[in-house]
Amino acid sequence: AFRQHGHNETDEPSFTQPEMYRRIAAHPGVREVYLRSLEQRGIVGRPEAEAMMEAFHRRLDAALTDVKEHGKEAFKKTKGDSPFQGLWAGYHSDSPDAVDTRLPRDLLAHRLRQLNQLPDGFTPHPKIRRVFQQREAQADGRQPLDWSAGELLAYATLVTGKHRVRLSGQDCKRGTFSHRHAVIVDNETGAHHNLLAGLSPDQAPFEAINSSLSEAGVLGFEYGYSLDYPDSLVIWEAQFGDFVNGAQVIIDNFIVSGEAKWSRCSGLTLFLPHGYEGQGPEHSSARMERFLQACAEDNLQIAVCTTPAQTFHLLRRQVLRRVRDPLVVFTPKSLLRHPRAVSTLDDLAGGRFQEVIPDDHPEHREGAKRLVLCTGKIYYDLLAARPHPEGGDRDVAIVRVEQLYPWPWDQIQAEIARHPGAGIVWCQEEPKNMGAWSFVALNFLEAGVKIRYAGRHASASPATGYPGRHAAEQRGLVAEALGE
Repeated sequence: AFRQHGHNETDEPSFTQPEMYRRIAAHPGVREVYLRSLEQRGIVGRPEAEAMMEAFHRRLDAALTDVKEHGKEAFKKTKGDSPFQGLWAGYHSDSPDAVDTRLPRDLLAHRLRQLNQLPDGFTPHPKIRRVFQQREAQADGRQPLDWSAGELLAYATLVTGKHRVRLSGQDCKRGTFSHRHAVIVDNETGAHHNLLAGLSPDQAPFEAINSSLSEAGVLGFEYGYSLDYPDSLVIWEAQFGDFVNGAQVIIDNFIVSGEAKWSRCSGLTLFLPHGYEGQGPEHSSARMERFLQACAEDNLQIAVCTTPAQTFHLLRRQVLRRVRDPLVVFTPKSLLRHPRAVSTLDDLAGGRFQEVIPDDHPEHREGAKRLVLCTGKIYYDLLAARPHPEGGDRDVAIVRVEQLYPWPWDQIQAEIARHPGAGIVWCQEEPKNMGAWSFVALNFLEAGVKIRYAGRHASASPATGYPGRHAAEQRGLVAEALGE
């Protein structure tokens, strides 16, 4: 490359290495650049900033002196200091407390209609008009709620309840799969309208920020934001779940272990689209197995919702209860518009988040010969393939595990007890060395309960790149799970 541009290996740079170091040393540091910016905006003056820095240095010096003089006892004392002070007063990291996430049906319908209100003269895209027509029918009870309605109602009821909601990610305003439309654009002027900004005069802010393709940087910022706003719902959404691998350093060093290392809790929520739709390896897996492997000491919450109502109650629970743990939600793609992945206003008004959802078909509530446990969208594939019971035949019951961690063993045991003698199967879309299988198998092994696996073979790649092969694999694993 040097030769192509008229250079050779003996050409000297325009300045020497010592000069380069002198230039770097003379350049203002990050703190100085940031302080100058704050000064220009009139936010913080230099004397105040210097006083803050000196006070912080005095704290560090005092802590170091204490440790040097008193050794391990000083460390234990510092380690035992409660982090739940100031902004964090009233929160805790102990066992989760019960919280009521229900709201009156009329209020939910009212909020849904508010989400349909547009400024005078605003011209939405024709496709958005159809979305608004559907929401009007949903508010009237003429249509069930789709995924976007359940999700947006969670945000709407939180901000009107004085809880800030912040959502960032690549294309999160619209939603990568064009389902959310939290911020819409005037088709003629290009003006933006935030649907959740004007619901109530004294509401909390709703922010949706389309971020850059810098997963580690953006997720690191949102983690820090969650530390300063414990009463808020702070969400980072990956465009596809696979993109979370670009932020792995933040997950490993802060989100997973921050409480154990520094006694710092966070209520940060991750939305990771996950599901096998035959789109190839880079658009299938959010690497569920990596998160489950990192679970210990109640450091995370891992959830996979299969209905809009589950998402509604889960997001409200994350904010309303006083325990603060990061929440990882493996969100859907095809289920966003699946005709069976729907809920009613009554499900939101009278329900709660269910860690385990029993088989609600009358013929499968008890006494099945086979009990299939699963999580996520594979449930709807199993449901579609299961023969309708005739003459009291109760061959297969399908139970959804919606919360994988903390592992809801008591509820799973209750489902096993409803089907005494049934063969237990775990079914998943992911290859055997991925997904939840290893985590599930270990929990069953420790409990001394036998369980079989139905799914893809172990693989180095998350998924095949051939739609036909994907479909054949999917049919095979569903048939295996159902015992066909």
